Amino acid sequence: MPTLGVNIDHVATIRQARRTVEPDPVAAAILAELSGADGITVHLREDRRHIHERDVHILRQTVRTHLNLEMAPTTEMVAIALDIKPDYITLVPERREEVTTEGGLDVASNIPRMREVVAQLQGANIPVSMFIDAEKAQIEASAEIQAKFIELHTGCYAEATDEATRHQELTILADGCKIAIAAGLRVNAGHGLTYGNVYPVACLEGMEELNIGHTIISRAVLVGMERAVREMKQAINGFH
Repeated sequence: MPTLGVNIDHVATIRQARRTVEPDPVAAAILAELSGADGITVHLREDRRHIHERDVHILRQTVRTHLNLEMAPTTEMVAIALDIKPDYITLVPERREEVTTEGGLDVASNIPRMREVVAQLQGANIPVSMFIDAEKAQIEASAEIQAKFIELHTGCYAEATDEATRHQELTILADGCKIAIAAGLRVNAGHGLTYGNVYPVACLEGMEELNIGHTIISRAVLVGMERAVREMKQAINGFH
C-alpha cells in the first residue's frame, strides 16, 4: 500500500488567521511523524498565505522522514528550492485568487519551461514530481521533460457526487497510473482525499504515496494529530 505524506499547510492557515506564532506547523510536522506519517508536505505559495520561508527552512532541519515542497515553477521558487534543498519538489499550478489548487499543471503546453525547471532542480539532486491531471498528454509530457514522479490530481474523483461518476474518475486514475509506469514515471496522488474515499485510490497499481492535508488537519483539530494521522494510515490500508 502507498505511504502517507501529511500536508501541514492548514496548520499555518490557522496561525495566519491571527498573524501570531501558533499553532506551529513545525510542531505539527513532528507530531505527524511521531504518529506514523511517512513524509511531510508543504506548499510555499507566492503570496505566503500560510507557509512561510522560515517554516520551510526549519522543517528542512527537523523533518526526519522526507520533506516534499510544493511550489509553482517560477524563478523565485526555484531559487528558494535550490537554497533549502528539500527531499523532493512537487511542481503545481498556482493562481492568487484560488482557495486551493484547482487542477493539474499544464506540462504539455509548457514543455521548454518545464524542462528547464526540472533540469535545474534535478541537477541539484532534488527529484521533481509534476502535479497533473490523469491525462495521457500530460503524463507523456512529464516523462518527456524527465521528471521522476507525477502526482495525479484526485480532485474530480474526490468531488464526485454519485457512484457512477466516482467509478469513472477512479478508472481514469487507474489508466493514468498504467500510462505513467509504462513511461518510466513513479506515481503519487493527492487532492481532496478523505478518510471515506482514500482506500480505492490507495489500491491503484503502482501508487507510491498519497499526499493528504485538509481532512487530516480538520480531524486533528477535534481529536488530535496522533489519532488523525493514525486513522488515515488505517483508512489507506482498508481498516476502519
